[in-house]
Formats: sequence, C-alpha cells, structure tokens
Amino acid sequence: MDKPRVLLIDDEEELVHTLVERLAYRNIEAVAEMDGHSALERITTEQFDVVIADLKMPGLSGMEVVEILRERYPHVKILLITGHGRLDEEIEMDIEGVHEVLIKPFKIDNLVASIHQALAN
Repeated sequence: MDKPRVLLIDDEEELVHTLVERLAYRNIEAVAEMDGHSALERITTEQFDVVIADLKMPGLSGMEVVEILRERYPHVKILLITGHGRLDEEIEMDIEGVHEVLIKPFKIDNLVASIHQALAN
C-alpha cells in the first residue's frame, strides 16, 4: 500500500507541524491547514485518505467540516481531535461518519493506530 495521505486541520500551529513531522517518521504523508476553509479548499485539488480535524476552531468548526466532508467526499476517513476533556451530548450523537474522537494530549502511536484502523474499515 502507498503511504496514507492525511490532512490535519487545527488552529494550533505548533501541534500540527509537530504531528506532520512525527507522522512522516511513521511512513504517513501529512499536510496541515490552520482552518476549515483552507482545508476544504485544499481537498478540492489534492486527494487525502484521512482528514483529522480539531473539533473547536475559529471559523468553521470541526463538526461543520465533517458535515461538508461527509456530503462531498464520502470516501475520506475522518478523525476528530479535541482539547476538551469530554464531548457534549449533542456532539456525541452527531459523530456519524467519524471513525474516532481523540482527546488531546494523545500519544502519537494512538493517532497512528487510529489512522490505520480507519483505513482498514
């Protein structure tokens, strides 16, 4: 299998750049965007296997990005990440199409395992 291509969307610049580097060491090609609008623009010109989006971002939230991805790119696997210790009930009920929600801080090995599990499904 070719290297999985991952699009990371998070407004924490240091986090996404660190994740891009760490995923590269694990044979996963990742690129980062700082907001949902830029990410959705990028996905129109590039193909990704997995999108990892922060749940709470300025502008488009992670859930709004998920809704658009589910409609336009149903083949893309989706993971959400959040810095909030628990999810609101409303969000928990609306994560159809999301493979997993990871709570920050998470271990890079857990993220890699989630990426591979999403691709296997």
